[in-house]
Amino acid sequence: MKITLHINGLTTTASYDEAEIETVHKPLLRRLAELTSAHHRTIVFLSAPPGTGKSTLTTFWEYLCAQDPALPELQTLPMDGFHHYNDWLEAHQLRGDKGTPATYDVDKLAQALARIRRGEGNWPQYDRQRHDPVEDAIAVTAPLVIVEGNWLLLDDPRWQAVRQYCDFSIFIRAPQSALTARLVARKMAGGLSRAQAEDFYQRTDGPNVVTVLTHSQAADVTLIMDESGKLLLRGDPQ
Repeated sequence: MKITLHINGLTTTASYDEAEIETVHKPLLRRLAELTSAHHRTIVFLSAPPGTGKSTLTTFWEYLCAQDPALPELQTLPMDGFHHYNDWLEAHQLRGDKGTPATYDVDKLAQALARIRRGEGNWPQYDRQRHDPVEDAIAVTAPLVIVEGNWLLLDDPRWQAVRQYCDFSIFIRAPQSALTARLVARKMAGGLSRAQAEDFYQRTDGPNVVTVLTHSQAADVTLIMDESGKLLLRGDPQ
């Protein structure tokens, strides 16, 4: 299936194998549907390294849910809106580390999760033109939401505080070599030379990939991405 998706104001074309849709995506979405509660909003964490296509995947899941009346409305909430503001990062000498765990406002994330679990509140969104969050940019309306980000399952006391708001967790595991190629290609598509893209990977994306792959706690379900980008489901989603 080839589909055009709208993600954070940008349009992208994605392709998904029909067999993968039937054996991975739809069974997982049916499992998430079973979790939906009448008493509070259901919150799913999707944690994965950079380069795994989290935003594209969850937007595709939104599309699949919209096509199937047996599935609940699904909404994606990106974690990037909880970056500390640039003036805070500069004051703490962390501007160059943006994207690492220390550059996120975890307390603010926990408070937002508590609000939306009760059915209240909006959600911030990261503005890639301003390179800062925009508060209350997303109206949270769906009964089932997927919060997606790199660090949601990080084995770190500060990040474990958000786990109390997670009803179900998903992790994507991928070969580091595949992620390296995807992330370098992404930067080159954005205008960097290969040397610049590889340098950025070594300084920023690469260390983040290693940290996510080696220091994330176990999820309820793990998706395995192969070198081609296809996903396999580890374990029974039922």
